[in-house]
Amino acid sequence: MDRGFYYEYRITADSFLPEIESFLMDRFYNGIEEQGETLILRSEEPLEEIIGELEGYIASLQELFGKRIEYTVEREKRENIDWIERYRASITPVEVGSFSIRPSWHPKREGKIDIEIDPALAFGSGHHESTRGCLRAIERYTRPGQTFLDVGCGSGILGIAAAKLGATVDICDTDELALRESRKNFAANGVTYRRGWVGSVAHLQEKYDIVTANIVADILVMIGDDLKRALKEEGILILSGIIEKYEGKVAQKFSDLTSLQKIREGEWVTMIFQKDSDEQRAPEGSPERS
Repeated sequence: MDRGFYYEYRITADSFLPEIESFLMDRFYNGIEEQGETLILRSEEPLEEIIGELEGYIASLQELFGKRIEYTVEREKRENIDWIERYRASITPVEVGSFSIRPSWHPKREGKIDIEIDPALAFGSGHHESTRGCLRAIERYTRPGQTFLDVGCGSGILGIAAAKLGATVDICDTDELALRESRKNFAANGVTYRRGWVGSVAHLQEKYDIVTANIVADILVMIGDDLKRALKEEGILILSGIIEKYEGKVAQKFSDLTSLQKIREGEWVTMIFQKDSDEQRAPEGSPERS
């Protein structure tokens, strides 16, 4: 591979752009730049496999909603002169509640819980609305000594935040690259996770005080039963990566849990639920809670 060049992909669409961005974020770990209505991906390796998956996803959206989506994918191989430096200069620290999330080339902020994440390495730098919503929920509900599971850990930022609040953290992701990046980022932040595995929560025996999943609405619904089984009684479930128009779909799937809070930013929603204790659950055959 010629390191003197990089590949740039510019993606536009006349509709469903948030869904397309969410789909890409779940597969691409080098950060996505938004430039108006254009999504820009840059990589030192070609991304044709991801683009092929994207085209299949758009075809599925068209079939599902009966609407044609006009989109373009522009590819360009560019000389790698100062892209990295320009990219670094564009990334500034983000403050979310008590957390300060910064790339390694910025100094720590005094009086804040410091999280060091290089956004060029993995998605989940604190700059996206869904990540910020999760961080706010984690700060509000996490207590020292609790057990915490991050499903779809990506860069590891959510588990790192929970670990810095004193939780015992487990992580998982279906992408092995995410586990490698999480391991690196946990070490850079001076915290550890207890267990990490490639895969999801199916057949998991352990139950947790807090489970978080920042993925996409369709996947949250698909693995919803597994997420609920992973909760202890009175456990907290933090869900994000949800575009506002799919909020009802997610709410319906998790209607057997108690809705505690919704955090909105832009068109993204973070939803927080709690699993009832046995004493709180309605007897079998009784009317459901409204």
